[in-house]
Amino acid sequence: MLKDFVKLETFLTVVRERSFSRASAKLGISQPAVTQQIKFIENYLGCKIIERKKNGIKLTGEGEALYKIASHIEKEIHHSEKDILKIINKELTFRLGASYTIGTYVIPGECLNAMSEAIHNDVNLSIDVSDVIIQKLKERQLDVGLIESPIFDHDLIYREWLEDELIVASNVPLPKVLNTEELYDYRWICREEGSHTRRVVSEVFEELGVSCKSFDVISEVSNTTAVLQNLKKSKKEVAKPVVTIISKHAVADEVARGELFEARLRGYNMTRKFYIVYSKENKHNAYVDNVVDYILTGQC
Repeated sequence: MLKDFVKLETFLTVVRERSFSRASAKLGISQPAVTQQIKFIENYLGCKIIERKKNGIKLTGEGEALYKIASHIEKEIHHSEKDILKIINKELTFRLGASYTIGTYVIPGECLNAMSEAIHNDVNLSIDVSDVIIQKLKERQLDVGLIESPIFDHDLIYREWLEDELIVASNVPLPKVLNTEELYDYRWICREEGSHTRRVVSEVFEELGVSCKSFDVISEVSNTTAVLQNLKKSKKEVAKPVVTIISKHAVADEVARGELFEARLRGYNMTRKFYIVYSKENKHNAYVDNVVDYILTGQC
């Protein structure tokens, strides 16, 4: 079994996530596959290592002992991988793709420089919409993608990364919490039809019983940067504010400087997940592993 660390990695992830389903999402494999790998270990050892509980999982005595051993092996493997990368020392450029919000507002330039040092090679960042990034991953034009739209494909592995919040932003002060009926009093900058952000917002408004068709829409734009620029350039009218719905990451600096103002919907949070995506062919690629681990550990 020690020759097949994949199963031990699954075991470690289940323990750390305290959930088979969350481990499934983090590893990019189905939940039945996670269960099957845990059963393989238990059959191999001839004992139970994990007990499922209503509020998560619990390790047996044997499971606790295995966790210590597997953690030690994992640490040694990571050290060895770094040494191997030094030996390989490939001259290549790591190709990272990111959606507009992530590439422009979430990943700072210093993160790319630090990432480059971590893998001892240059990192090239290309910014595009999520579905184009997915296509480029499938065509092997990118090594890793960072997306805000869960466009799932069976050839790719998806790792949950950050939770993003969509907020209402304006260039004039707004109440911190908005009632749904107040939304009709504003002028709106919206995302184009078909965008993931617009789909998320439409689903929320539908649940709240709000009709976007009744909004005073002054423009529809294609990406987060265009939304932000339009909002900044809009005429400031306290009686009829111009508003938009945008990622909190995209307006964080402007809100901190008092240039833009944010609000939230009463009784509802508009959240979504950011994902790290890469090809199943790169599941054990040392360079991909290094970048993915770097991002997941919050160093960006």
